[in-house]
Amino acid sequence: MSEFLTTKQIQELLQVDRTTVYRMLSDGRLSGVKIGNRWRFYKTKIDDLFAETSPTLAPTPVNSFDVLPLTCLQGIQSLAAEAIGLGAIITDTKGNPLTKMSHPCRFCQLIYESETGRLACLASYAQLAHRTRFGLPQITCHAGLQCLGGAIRINGVETAVFIAGQYKSPSQLNQQPIQELADAYDLDAHDLAAAAAEVPTFDHAQEQKVMAWLPKLTATLSEIGQERAELLDRLQRIAAMSAVC
Repeated sequence: MSEFLTTKQIQELLQVDRTTVYRMLSDGRLSGVKIGNRWRFYKTKIDDLFAETSPTLAPTPVNSFDVLPLTCLQGIQSLAAEAIGLGAIITDTKGNPLTKMSHPCRFCQLIYESETGRLACLASYAQLAHRTRFGLPQITCHAGLQCLGGAIRINGVETAVFIAGQYKSPSQLNQQPIQELADAYDLDAHDLAAAAAEVPTFDHAQEQKVMAWLPKLTATLSEIGQERAELLDRLQRIAAMSAVC
């Protein structure tokens, strides 16, 4: 690639018109050399300009989950949930849902449809979201099922949690306090018991596979978020540099 950039290339990089480029050249925000009757700009100078935006103009690094499109994430979440045969949801760092639950088991659906049951589920999400900060990715939820969580990080900051679960281990078979849950959440005990029988059971090997898979998924989502954050940061820097004082 040439060490020089044309005026048109500068326009495309900064997303400004030709007049603004010449205005930035005139007031010193850009520097270049004239070759014949055309201006050329050193590529290294432009790269430095992106890297050294004035602190008063530099945007705050983006670390918000907002940079990730929820419609896209919902699709990824649904595909992942179906692939592993478990329920999945993405929450913020306090356990508040950001997406809709994918592939939920009927047992959890019944509980979640109850107002008190839903509040108990949200409390379990919050507990797991808190534990992921300390590298503790697993809990037994209020209904006695196993759930795993993995942090999604943007610019090194935990911004969301991917939760997968709604399964039981072999040692939990027939130990669900069905009547207690039915009474607590005002549900029909027979319906809840029938739904509990459908909850998937994962042995130790299956559980370990999910525990190995989840960090890979959250790392991928983190990379997507990081790339979008860097793009947004670059666009903000362009806007800062091309702003008319």
